Amino acid sequence: MPVMVRNLDIALLRTFATVADQGSMTRAADLLHVTQGAISQQVARLEALVGAALLTRDPRGLRLTPSGERFLERARPLIAANDEIWSEIEGGAVSGPVRLGLPFDLLAPCFAASLKTYCEAFPKVELSLVCAPSPDLLDLVRRGHLDLAVVEAAVGTEGGEVLAIDRLVWVGARFGQAHKRTPLPISLVAETCVFRPAVTAALARTGRDSRMVFENGGLDATRTIVRMDLAVSAWLASTVPADLDILASEADLPPLPSFAVTLHRTDGARGAVFDELARQLRDAMARPRLVA
Repeated sequence: MPVMVRNLDIALLRTFATVADQGSMTRAADLLHVTQGAISQQVARLEALVGAALLTRDPRGLRLTPSGERFLERARPLIAANDEIWSEIEGGAVSGPVRLGLPFDLLAPCFAASLKTYCEAFPKVELSLVCAPSPDLLDLVRRGHLDLAVVEAAVGTEGGEVLAIDRLVWVGARFGQAHKRTPLPISLVAETCVFRPAVTAALARTGRDSRMVFENGGLDATRTIVRMDLAVSAWLASTVPADLDILASEADLPPLPSFAVTLHRTDGARGAVFDELARQLRDAMARPRLVA
């Protein structure tokens, strides 16, 4: 009688390992760029295949059951072997230096996981990453100092390949009062922030006085200022952290335009190494993300 062959799904193993490492389905979903419901379904499918509960919940979050600990120990080598095989298959054809530019606000929520996957899958690629405001990145790629760059631009003014369209929104502290102050306190990541002209024009149309509280301190510093309720800011809706509020129309702030996320590459950025990175960037923007 022939033996029935059963195969483990590496995607399920990777999901389980990520949940185990993070201790949270929400954080695992964020890293893998899928919904929390999809993570829960994948873990349930794996538990059904194994025939045992692999995770349990306690006041501190999710933790491994004894069966889960044993299974994870066996699963990690399989995940690593899968990645190593794909690296050998594809890594040899994709190699060389690549200079990539990304806006500060898109790196973590949109591209971090994909860049990690890209570098692990193609270890012969020498990736150099530059984070800067979109106008600065566009200038660098036009002068040939970057091979590829993801740039934000107001809809109707964009060039390059459009990867996504997102709305620009006002952002404030949870239950904050900064949006009620006059003049309106604003914090932006940099003086050359691509959102600054749109913010200035919107406020000018309504005659709302404003003042710049903080700029040129980087994204983390801007987030801190907003969390402290010392100012409001303007970000793409898909990048707003869950602990901050997207300010509704009731906040009496003028509407802001939508922005395009675009991909630019120099004429010399041709070949598999650049094509594969461009594909990864497209796929990253196409995946659903957790939005506040």
